[in-house]
Amino acid sequence: MIVPYKRQVVIDIRRMIYIVGEMINQCAPNNMEDTSTFIGKYRSNLVKESTNMKTDVEIARAAKLRPIAEIAESIGIRADHLEPYGKYKAKIGRAALDAVKNNPDGKLILVTAINPTPAGEGKTTTSVGLADALHRRGKRTIVALREPSLGPCFGMKGGAAGGGYAQVVPMEDINLHFTGDFHAVTTAHNLLAALIDNHIQQGNALDLDVRRIVWKRVLDVNDRALRHITIGLGGTAHGVPRESGFDITVASEMMAILCLADGISDMKRRLGCILIGYTRGGRPVHAEELGATGALALLFKDAVYPNLVQTIEGTPALIHGGPFANIAHGCSSVMATKYALKSADYVVTEAGFGADLGAEKFFDIKCRMAGLVPDAVVIVATVRALKMNGGVAKDALGAENLDALRRGAANLAKHIENIGKFGLPAVVAVNVFPTDTEAELALLEELCASLGAPAVRSEVWAKGGAGGLALADAVERALAQPANFHTIYDAACPIAEKIETIAKEIYGADGVDFTPAARKQLAEMERLGMTETPVCMAKTQYSFSDDPTLLGRPTGFRITVRELRASCGAGFVVALTGSVLTMPGLPKHPAAMDMDIDEDGVITGLF
Repeated sequence: MIVPYKRQVVIDIRRMIYIVGEMINQCAPNNMEDTSTFIGKYRSNLVKESTNMKTDVEIARAAKLRPIAEIAESIGIRADHLEPYGKYKAKIGRAALDAVKNNPDGKLILVTAINPTPAGEGKTTTSVGLADALHRRGKRTIVALREPSLGPCFGMKGGAAGGGYAQVVPMEDINLHFTGDFHAVTTAHNLLAALIDNHIQQGNALDLDVRRIVWKRVLDVNDRALRHITIGLGGTAHGVPRESGFDITVASEMMAILCLADGISDMKRRLGCILIGYTRGGRPVHAEELGATGALALLFKDAVYPNLVQTIEGTPALIHGGPFANIAHGCSSVMATKYALKSADYVVTEAGFGADLGAEKFFDIKCRMAGLVPDAVVIVATVRALKMNGGVAKDALGAENLDALRRGAANLAKHIENIGKFGLPAVVAVNVFPTDTEAELALLEELCASLGAPAVRSEVWAKGGAGGLALADAVERALAQPANFHTIYDAACPIAEKIETIAKEIYGADGVDFTPAARKQLAEMERLGMTETPVCMAKTQYSFSDDPTLLGRPTGFRITVRELRASCGAGFVVALTGSVLTMPGLPKHPAAMDMDIDEDGVITGLF
């Protein structure tokens, strides 16, 4: 009970600071004689606001949701083309997708961010708030987001559906089991693993090398104890002993396939192409050789279709695809994105972590494979996070520090530069915190202007869509600029060359070093003809380098590739760098320890 109390006190203090700032901005006294009148006029509002501050979950719970059929109708979906999951969420069926396939595409706006820090950035909050703001401007808008994963929610984050008055709802459902898509991914993935082990147990007709089975099992929980395990112990009745392990569900190739497939037929093709291992003679073996394709696709019968919900302000929201899937470290599915583009004037979507990870993969993998052409990019930044990039400790971020902000802004400058390399106009959304000073905000605006990307203050957390109107206007101006979108490498180039291009052009590295194991894997992929595919870089999100402690814009570093994995079903090669993990562990105090539910079903501690 102590932790929530402390959190509330902090929130109340921040809100009081924010309100005082608003008071000064709106009605600043001209002399000391006016001060007592000024304070008396706003004291009651100050007390009221500070004591009634709601948590994210309380704000979401108090929202007046519209029936999902009404939300669907607003974007032209007939009731009989909807598969409701209760009152406020639904699957969009194939008939609805087919009905709009010949419509012209709307404008595609990608929201990305600087490298994340413990100080917070607010990418999803900004995405939702921007969509609400465009909606307020009379634009037919859809926001397309990834679905939160139980692993990070209960481990590190506590939830992920926006925040404050810029959320997608029903927030509790979205952060928990939602419509079961993740369960389908987990089950399909583990079914394939079970079929592999059963094949070996039943005589191993394919001559699989049990030392070279590359397909692991998955679980949607952070659990470091499962990273490397031995299975099949206890005698012949329990299978053939071999080393294996678990990944987190959203790092699964199944999740990437869900994100990239454009229908059941394409999903079946991709599922059949999954590389499961090698024979003792070195031949690659794929899932279709086990006769698994039909059953795996069956498990995705419903999961393949996008989920429709709404924001607090009633803007239609499509949530489909995983937060840390290999496709883009947080990205809505191709099906959801394409449907949104055919159904709206403006589509706001996001790609996870910083622009060096999420945006790069969105452009080089998702857009390349799906034929998507983005029109503009929003880069989310905060004064606090940039000061941390400039060397300020987390507990000192509340104090004005222009020098640190100037140093840390080098991180933002690199992200702006990177977006330009893809031929797209960028807008910087400054997610305003109560502790930001006017001098800091002005300096950041000045720095961004010098880099050719306007900085716009965003207050969507506190004000919802109303706090994002200036951002919406800036985005519209960016959309009016000419765009020349292109990827930064040719997929036909050798794998090592593609990795080097990303490392040098996007990260700012001097070059790439491959471990002996990675070089061996590289040679094998080239021998087997697995080279003409995009590359999915698995790198720490906290730094441009593969060292999470190197903040800002580091120079003089090299990227180390320690392992390469062929995701043949997804259609790309995964390059694991540094110490990045596909099965995270839990922190000393997991978010789950602060969560609870009472007899009335009231949840506390979730985000």
